[in-house]
Amino acid sequence: MKPALSCQDLSASLQGQPVLHRLTLELAPGHWTAIVGPNGAGKSTLLRALAGLSPSLGSIALLGRPLHDWPRKARARELAWLGQNESSGDELSAQDVVMLGRLPHRAWLAPPSASDHAAVQQAMVQTQCWDWRQRPLGQLSGGERQRVLLARALAVQAQVLLMDEPLAHLDPPHQADWLQLVRGLAEAGVAVVSVLHELNMALQADGLVVMQAGRVLCHGSPGQAETRRALQQVFDERLHLLELEGQWLALPTAPAPKPPAFSNVVPLKQKAD
Repeated sequence: MKPALSCQDLSASLQGQPVLHRLTLELAPGHWTAIVGPNGAGKSTLLRALAGLSPSLGSIALLGRPLHDWPRKARARELAWLGQNESSGDELSAQDVVMLGRLPHRAWLAPPSASDHAAVQQAMVQTQCWDWRQRPLGQLSGGERQRVLLARALAVQAQVLLMDEPLAHLDPPHQADWLQLVRGLAEAGVAVVSVLHELNMALQADGLVVMQAGRVLCHGSPGQAETRRALQQVFDERLHLLELEGQWLALPTAPAPKPPAFSNVVPLKQKAD
């Protein structure tokens, strides 16, 4: 089986500073992969490079074909993107924003087809934003806006879906809905790749890419001891990982207590009575 998305010797820089250092990854179709690591590890830079949204060195392949060989519109049909803090026309209705995800499937200036409308409705129902489809994007809360942008990515109906911190602004019930949605996409054969800070959600993925300082420290399933050890390492041993009913959980641990400021001072002997 060909990887849905892969890279070899991938390097990238931001403002002249190296961020990624010759990474090699293979991401399978029908799998959900979570990219995790501390702040500044290069997670978002990796995701943007895989999407072809930022300059990089090395090779990237989408569905077994070099990324740069894909015509732009064809690539947009097979690879969908949800980024951080994405801007869109605040005056547009939620439904019109989601319809933007269907542009790669339409001829230039062609009106939306029946299949476009069906895909948009399905995506908005999946993300529970269909009921306020006529509301302008600028009038939505942060969580509502995030669900609309997620629906836009789903409406593409791509084989590869990349999401950078998709749980931002979502409350716990909608995070649970997102988890169920992602699992359904993976079961349908879609390769889902998400950058997550919510480790307990990431630990439910099929695979984890654990990053540190622009390198992949480990790529494996949460059930592998090596993967869990890498997680503890990159977070400075501040995590306690435990298994509960077949599911791994990450609990923060308190830092080691600091020694007293004057611990090296020897107390004076008391005089005998």
